This record gives sequence, structure tokens and C-alpha cells, in this order.
Amino acid sequence: MAVSPLPRRQLLQLGAAALPLLLGGCRQDRHRLAASRRDLPALWTARLPRDWTLQTLEEPAAVSRSVLGAATARPDLAQLWDGWATALPASVLQPFGAPELLSRLAPLAGPVSRLFAPEGAPALAFPWAVDPWVLLLRDRPDLARRHEEGWGLLLDPSLRGRLVMPSSPRLTISLVEADPQRLRQLRRATLANDERDGLSLLLTGEAEAMVLPRRRAVPLLRSDPRLAVVLPVQGAPLGWNLLLRPAGSSAPSPLTWLEAALQPPLLPRLLAAGWVPPLPRPQLEAAAASLPGEQRQLLVPPDAVLQRCWSLPPLTEQERRNLQQLWDEAAPSPP
Repeated sequence: MAVSPLPRRQLLQLGAAALPLLLGGCRQDRHRLAASRRDLPALWTARLPRDWTLQTLEEPAAVSRSVLGAATARPDLAQLWDGWATALPASVLQPFGAPELLSRLAPLAGPVSRLFAPEGAPALAFPWAVDPWVLLLRDRPDLARRHEEGWGLLLDPSLRGRLVMPSSPRLTISLVEADPQRLRQLRRATLANDERDGLSLLLTGEAEAMVLPRRRAVPLLRSDPRLAVVLPVQGAPLGWNLLLRPAGSSAPSPLTWLEAALQPPLLPRLLAAGWVPPLPRPQLEAAAASLPGEQRQLLVPPDAVLQRCWSLPPLTEQERRNLQQLWDEAAPSPP
């Protein structure tokens, strides 16, 4: 028996009803990379494979929550800084894989890839960028000429009330080597503790010095001749930008995309924007060869300076209490 064809109107209605289901299926087939805003360079994320999508969240806390959520809702890759990553329980992560790419990184990236677990533990992170904290000066060539004093410049009397410090007490304490007297001086001199939004205080002239990550200083140096940056020869605390594989994801790491950040033509562009993968020095020198001399020296400092830099591994509960007590005791007296 012949079957009557469906009227054209009915066919269109059925097609329209099925379209969202088809598109939804396509979306579910795409792997997801969750990252906080401004913490992955657009010139790199634009190269993500077609079966990956970028989910941009407002802050690292939101990325952390997505990793801690139900296994079925977790992203396939997550970007976090090392302080956030080491706060996650190991049970929500899986080994990152990509041993060949990890082997191309400089030795200082090894402990970070294990999230500071003992040698022999699996690599849970891909440390794709390293970022020392630096001192940014505005209209202070006198202090810039004294760069060899390093973090001691923070205690110059002329900066009292004109200094923006990080929001992290631990980081600030590390800059004065946990010295109680110097910490009290520094806290009295500080105008604000806000590395994320305090930059406006410096650019408007309310502050003359600021401690911030190097990557945020690099673009400013090109556009504002009033600014100078000091990476102390005594070393600096390091921030590590990591990629993690949440447990439960079966998506393979996008190896070709990861590798692109470690070599030309993308690597020189990342360096020019202030993003520095932890590669051996000869590779970084070659990639930075076309940059201006001062910028090149900031992005690829001497090995002796890097060897004096330090990471901030997780604290024990007792260490955390000790630092909090030191911080509280150094608080400025109320007016």
C-alpha cells in the first residue's frame, strides 16, 4: 500500500523541532576548557581545535568550583594558577599525560607539574606559563636607578602611602623574608592591597609603585613612558599558570594546541604579550630576539636571577597559622 507523503508544512515543523536536538548533540560532543577571564591569551585560545570550546568564567574561584562539581558537569580541561590548583583535593584531578611536552619544559617546572608532591608522583598539571612578581614604578627614575636594592625599594620613605601591594599576605611576607619589623614598616607604607584592580591607582598618580605579576606590566611599558619595572636580582616569588585534567573526563589532551605555545610562530607572540612558557633559556632567547632590549631582559632574565626566584608550595595548617599571626601582629595601629 502506498504511503502518503507528509505535507511540506508538516515536514518543516518536524525539521524545526529536531534542530535544537541536533545542535545540542553537537555541543555536547565538544570538549570544554574552563578558564578565568584574562588568564589565557586570546591569540592562543583562538587556535583551539574545532572539537574544543572555551568557557570563560569571571574569576579563578568559579573555575575551581566547576572542577569540584559533579563529575558529569566538570570541564575537560581547567586553567588555574598554582595557589588555586594546590587547594584542590587530588581526587578531583587525573594525571595530565603529555609526557613528551612536559619533558620539554625547564627543570624548575617539574615540582609544579606534580603540584609540589614528592618526586615520582604523577604530573597533575601542565605548567604552561611562569610569571614572577615585579615592582612597577611610575615617574620614579630615581628609584629605577637603584634597582639593585630590589625589594628593599618598597621601604623607601618616599613611597609611604604611595604603594600598592598584592592582596596575598603570604606573598607580601615573602618579600620581606618574614622579618617582623620590615613587615610592619611595609604595612604602614601600603596604600592598598589589591593587585587586580589597584593598577588604576598607579596610572592615575595616586600611587607611585606597585607589586604585580610581570605579564600585566609588559603591555603597559610599551604604551606609557612614565613607567619602569624592576625584577629584583635577588629573585621574586613565582606564579604558575596551569592546565589541569579534572577526574572523569575521557577527552584526550589537545597536544597539538599545547605544543603550539612552546614554539614559533606562536611563542614569540606570546612573549611579546608577556606570557612566558617555562622553556630552557636558549629557546626563549631565540624567540625573544626581535623584542626591544629592556623587554627582552625582563622576559628572559639571567639564569642567576631565575635560580633565586621561589615558588609558593602549599602550607601546612601550622605554617598557615604562623603566617596569619605574623601578619596580624604587623597590622598598622588605628589612627
